[in-house]
Amino acid sequence: MAGDAVMLEVDGREVRVSNPGKVFFSGRGETKLDLVEYYLSVAGPLMRAMGGRPVLLERYPDGASGKSFFQKRVPKGAPEWLTTTVVSTPNGTLSNAMVAADVAHVVWAVNMGCLGFHVWPYLAEAPAFADELRIDLDPQPGVVFDQVREAAREVKAAFDELAMPVHVKTSGRRGLHVYARLAPRWDSYAVRAAAVALARETARRRPDLITDAWWKEERGERVFVDFNQNAPHKTVFGAWSARPRAGAQVSAPIGWHEVDDVEPEDLTIATVGDRVARTGDPWAAMDGEPASLEPLLGWHARDMAAGLMDAPWPPVYPKMPNEPPRVAPSRAARTAEEGTS
Repeated sequence: MAGDAVMLEVDGREVRVSNPGKVFFSGRGETKLDLVEYYLSVAGPLMRAMGGRPVLLERYPDGASGKSFFQKRVPKGAPEWLTTTVVSTPNGTLSNAMVAADVAHVVWAVNMGCLGFHVWPYLAEAPAFADELRIDLDPQPGVVFDQVREAAREVKAAFDELAMPVHVKTSGRRGLHVYARLAPRWDSYAVRAAAVALARETARRRPDLITDAWWKEERGERVFVDFNQNAPHKTVFGAWSARPRAGAQVSAPIGWHEVDDVEPEDLTIATVGDRVARTGDPWAAMDGEPASLEPLLGWHARDMAAGLMDAPWPPVYPKMPNEPPRVAPSRAARTAEEGTS
């Protein structure tokens, strides 16, 4: 019954799940307990992907169709065993965030109505080093998924050229995410610079398909390589996390050989656990393949030497050195025209 509670033993801890029968996903009627059982079914891959990292909770106390909010700070009343770490926002505000120390932490968060997790790109024990490069392939209006598949292949080809191993996952919506595990040597500013270089290079190679334009009015019907997902203090929706959608779609790691055939809508909390049991974790080798950022930083240095400025930063960040004006091109053109009239 929805009003009952169950106690689960997870990682040697007892975790209470209240209202286990509450429907969280209306498409097939999956409940809070179904979501808990899904995360338990992918526990190993989930911990390889986000274990030891700070996470932002995306909470839907009444399920995916209800009201939601993001929670960075661990709420009062959290159990004493919950692992936390201090994280910062772009403006310097500090928060005590949960660390995904084990699956018990995940179950505790799900009981709080957290459907999926937004993950920091560093380990809590080493916050100075961003050890993940994250490329978000964001389809603009009018783009179909076959174009996203093609863009992903172009991105992989660029990484292959630089001998950088990369892995791919569905976003849980319309896009794909490409990840590279990095040696712990660079901060988020360097990782973002590398992502900018990757975005610019792939856009130059396939301007018909890929764009690095920050301003939406310039993107057209192309796939945007979102370099700013690597900005300092930025989180990205985590691998294996469930989206707040009626069908309970998951941001699921896949093999590169599956990119041409996979249908993201079919990867849900009802199917992904069985899939992992049959075929294993597509990202299992990631930690054993840490890459150097130097090849991409070489591309970045080349672009700076050619006279390019930095790419625009999101508006929540302070103005950065060598950043162009934060004005949409159409507005800048109007201002210039008014100035000459």
